[in-house]
Amino acid sequence: MNASLFKLSMTINFYKYQGTGNDFVMIDDRNNEFPDDISYVQQLCDRRFGVGADGLILIRNHPTLDFEMVYFNADGSKSLCGNGSRCAVNFARQLNIIKDKTKFLTIDGEYRATVDSNQIVHLNMRNIEGLLQKNEAYFLDNGSPHHIIFTTNNGQTDVFNEGKAIRESDVYKPSGTNVNFVEILGDNSVDVRTFERGVENETLSCGTGVTASCLAASQKGVQSPISVKTKGGNLSVKFDKSGNGKFENIWLSGPALLVFSGQIDF
Repeated sequence: MNASLFKLSMTINFYKYQGTGNDFVMIDDRNNEFPDDISYVQQLCDRRFGVGADGLILIRNHPTLDFEMVYFNADGSKSLCGNGSRCAVNFARQLNIIKDKTKFLTIDGEYRATVDSNQIVHLNMRNIEGLLQKNEAYFLDNGSPHHIIFTTNNGQTDVFNEGKAIRESDVYKPSGTNVNFVEILGDNSVDVRTFERGVENETLSCGTGVTASCLAASQKGVQSPISVKTKGGNLSVKFDKSGNGKFENIWLSGPALLVFSGQIDF
């Protein structure tokens, strides 16, 4: 499909969703009409010249699962997105593809989720074999790479500059990493702020980052289920932790809401 032909005249129907302030342009692409050109992703996600979002999600048909979610960061790169996955689930419900349970495909493989009577989306994350400790920090990849640092006053953290320095450090070249700053608030609660790779800025929330941060916090005595405060709202993470450092039955839960819908012409 020649993307240049679309640039002559193309109208895209879109929906804007947000999950605790992590916002996404959602497109029903079951007819496989969206151009294979990341410039469209970048323009749609641009907050001045497009719709504006942290990422873009295409919903496509799948031969055996309920649907396929294709996720792009704002810069056009691909990764797993936890909040985006939760928003994709509610978008699929809006499209009448699913009801209250689903299995769907992501870049990280098959995922499943449920939606409860309060419209909270519960996403089952994949098992984690263990955390890699880096001095006082931690690292894990749960479909997206995360460096995790513990702080004592998260409100004063310079997330942009400190996060950018770590994201671009030699340790994580060439692909870089997301960087999470975590303050332990209590036995079952944390505050998380995240510099997101691909957005290249602090986002109001990051689902995979929140999940990674909670697993790391358990190494410091925080117990599941964990309530998570982000700049965009509250999430929760629960999991089972075995003696050999393996994490199983990991669930990320929170709201995923439609903000508005519209059309954009190219």
